[in-house]
Amino acid sequence: MKKRNRSAMNRHRLQRVSKVGALWLLLCFLISGCGIQLGVEPAQGDAASPLPAGTKADGQLRVIFLDVGQGASQLLISPSGRTMLIDAGNNSEEQRMVDYLREYGVERIDIVVGTHPDADHIGGLDAVIDHYEVGAVYMPKIQANTKTFESLLQSIRDRGLKVKTAKSGLKLDWDEQVDVRLVAPVEQSDDSNNMSAVIKVAFGETSFLLTGDAERESEKAMLASGADVQADVLLVGHHGSTSSTSLSFLRKVSPKYAVIQVGENSYGHPKQEILDRLKKQNVQVYRNDRQGTIEVVSDGREIRITTER
Repeated sequence: MKKRNRSAMNRHRLQRVSKVGALWLLLCFLISGCGIQLGVEPAQGDAASPLPAGTKADGQLRVIFLDVGQGASQLLISPSGRTMLIDAGNNSEEQRMVDYLREYGVERIDIVVGTHPDADHIGGLDAVIDHYEVGAVYMPKIQANTKTFESLLQSIRDRGLKVKTAKSGLKLDWDEQVDVRLVAPVEQSDDSNNMSAVIKVAFGETSFLLTGDAERESEKAMLASGADVQADVLLVGHHGSTSSTSLSFLRKVSPKYAVIQVGENSYGHPKQEILDRLKKQNVQVYRNDRQGTIEVVSDGREIRITTER
């Protein structure tokens, strides 16, 4: 999707950014260490709910699957009120993302993760970084020769930030009560989807697996690595495409609930084959296209799910 003009300054600065060569140098400059390779309660949600309630510390973990149409974005608010934003939808969702964060009372984003360079995941991140104080930025070591990716890197540089490499085995310092670990990418790949950052978030007896667009190749690598991927809540990979959520991976995750971040699209997402697979494994499915924004709240023992509609 063509990038929207954000300001005359942005237009001029993008004209100064060269194509592949300069972009690669910029990415290397931004990525620190560039030389290195890089009991669950029944879900509630039958009725509409006023989801935003601010980022105050309330002792609970909130994982909010924002409705950004055919794209993906998750806002996490920790028990102590710290924030993490994973992806930010497409370019067309920039203002919507800024509005969402205002509604949830976000004043600072402690960690930003761009799971991979696809526009429907990172398109709105530049606007978020332009508008908010950000503590740290993580992205996998893969580039894209697109205006969307260039604009994101430029925003990161303009704010004096550096990109930290998202890769398996990395533990994120976010909230001492919540364990946040990357379980992918395990191996270097030329495929951006299979380079997706996959994040496991554990709080008490509850856990979440947030998969970006990771496909079967990445799922196989995660299983081979011996990583603990079991989770109560699964973000279904690649918007419910048949390229992801293999049966062996789904069985290993063994989720009780699944969220599919999807909007109106021409791809046929989510595929019926995946919906049938989830149903056969007795997984309760939530979808942004049908229920709007979906919020999952954990107190460390039980999970409660509310939906926008």
